[in-house]
Amino acid sequence: MKILVTGFDPFGTDVTNPAIEAVKRLPDTISGAEIIKLEIPTVFGKSAAVVREALAEHKPEYLLCIGQAGGRFGLTPERVAINVDDARIADNDGNQPIDEAIQETGAPAYFSQHPVKAMVTAMQKAGLPAAVSNTAGTFVCNHIMYQSLYLTHTSFPETRAGFMHVPFLPEQVTQRPETASMSLDDIVRGIRVSLETIIAFDGKEDLKVVGGETH
Repeated sequence: MKILVTGFDPFGTDVTNPAIEAVKRLPDTISGAEIIKLEIPTVFGKSAAVVREALAEHKPEYLLCIGQAGGRFGLTPERVAINVDDARIADNDGNQPIDEAIQETGAPAYFSQHPVKAMVTAMQKAGLPAAVSNTAGTFVCNHIMYQSLYLTHTSFPETRAGFMHVPFLPEQVTQRPETASMSLDDIVRGIRVSLETIIAFDGKEDLKVVGGETH
């Protein structure tokens, strides 16, 4: 089995991104699966082109994209991606699409093909704060989750895709008072536990446990 794991480069005012830093630290093999690591640009469109090329080259069974969600307390596998780009800030190439469809021929939304509730349960059992997220935002993280799922639904049906957000690193919040952060070691551990869970649940249904929110 092959799993492609991607992480974004730094964006905005940050000089580091926990997503790619954590991906770099993953082992090359987890539970017998080959882990292929890929840095992708925080750029609308271009990020999807890089992922598409990697999917064509490696033909992985799974794709897990990792992104930064500054301010979140825990590790949050995303349940759904929506077909809209609405950027609060510009991406790393200066693009700032507003109310634009990601794929004109795509579905309004795509749900993760990963066992997100099992992933959360496993991370919590490992002593890590984790929860299912029901919004990936409308920036490049939602964009690449949607694009990845569009690709697996249209061009790469042998691959199952999903996305997980991770918090800031401690060094990123020194000038952000009372903002949550998580150590890089714990982020890496959470991603590894999630990948182990994806492998363990290959061909199985996700857990039927509470993962919703009231608002």
